Amino acid sequence: MNFVFISPNFPKIFSHFVKELNDRGITVLGIGDERFENLNDELKGNLKEYCFVSDLSNLQWLKNTLDYLEAKYGHLDFVESNNEFWLMSDSYLREYKNVTTGFWPKDMEKIKYKSSMKEYFAKAGVKTARYILVKDFNEIEKFCNEVSYPVFAKPDNGVGAAQTYKISNHDELVHFWNTKPLELYIMEEFIDGELMSFDGICDSDSNVLLAFNEVFPIPIAEAVNKGTDMHYYAKLKMDDEFRKLGTATVKAFGISKRCFHIEYFKLKKDKPGLGKKGDILGLEVNMRSPGGDTPDLLCIALNASYYECYADVIAYNEIRTNIDVPHFYAASVSKKYKFNYVHSNDEIFAKYGDIIVRHGFYDPAIAEAMGNEFFFAKFTNIKDVKEFIDFSLSKK
Repeated sequence: MNFVFISPNFPKIFSHFVKELNDRGITVLGIGDERFENLNDELKGNLKEYCFVSDLSNLQWLKNTLDYLEAKYGHLDFVESNNEFWLMSDSYLREYKNVTTGFWPKDMEKIKYKSSMKEYFAKAGVKTARYILVKDFNEIEKFCNEVSYPVFAKPDNGVGAAQTYKISNHDELVHFWNTKPLELYIMEEFIDGELMSFDGICDSDSNVLLAFNEVFPIPIAEAVNKGTDMHYYAKLKMDDEFRKLGTATVKAFGISKRCFHIEYFKLKKDKPGLGKKGDILGLEVNMRSPGGDTPDLLCIALNASYYECYADVIAYNEIRTNIDVPHFYAASVSKKYKFNYVHSNDEIFAKYGDIIVRHGFYDPAIAEAMGNEFFFAKFTNIKDVKEFIDFSLSKK
């Protein structure tokens, strides 16, 4: 089996996917924009071949590289980046080489355009916020009056929380209209809810084989737009209703043999015309593993290797890794250097050193949202998670 991994070097932890695929006898072929000599040792030791392409956005170069790899190794069975930024490119490459194990361009509208996602959430029985595409000022003004301020605007086809806007009154609406980027925007009623996600891996028939619940007390958009701290936690235990909705969403979108990260809001209070406190609303789907170093956090919650589980599914269409083990709450807190914190890193280690699993630094490309440095720790109850977050991020 030949697996072409696009950009296996970013983020750095993706080398773990490569290792586990290789350990299962899969031929892993890498295409990336980093020179081979700069790759980490795990990638160098587990890629059958690596092809350097200086510009991964040049689709013709990528096609030429696939031609070369196919001529040398035979039919290509998978083309994957597991990276939101390259998902559209991945689809073109699959179609070009008749790789049927992932989405083709004709499938991408439902997983790249937030407005199109709503139809599939509805098929899964998941409610979503009311919305309008930003094309005409009179229409969006009418929409705002109908759903009431605040509203939230974001690119209909966008990655991450950049260039998103919370609009609280008519003057801000006018300013947004006059200064917004040229790309198509979607505007939704603002949801006062707790952001959570349904993460995991499914088989070729969209059966969820592994599922996590991530909880984000501060939404990522707020961390970006207001520059606040980022903290969140992952767990396998979740409400039956949430698991049911997440599983139905995976089925509705036809996700096959891949990781997924699907975001929802849980209403904090009644929202007239939409739902009651505690209702779950679909936000958006991401057809890849959660971003940054979060896969490592999932390993902590699972108390086993998330990377091995993914490789199992690719190789065998089932999970053979033993996951029948005690599970944990895995918490992430990250510091931003612009803040002055009450407790130093030494104090954090002195208090929590025995349960801190990892301390590291985020790549500058994602530091604005995620923070400059992070701590991953594991707990057996949510009370200790919250105390850890409060202690680590208290400010002077």
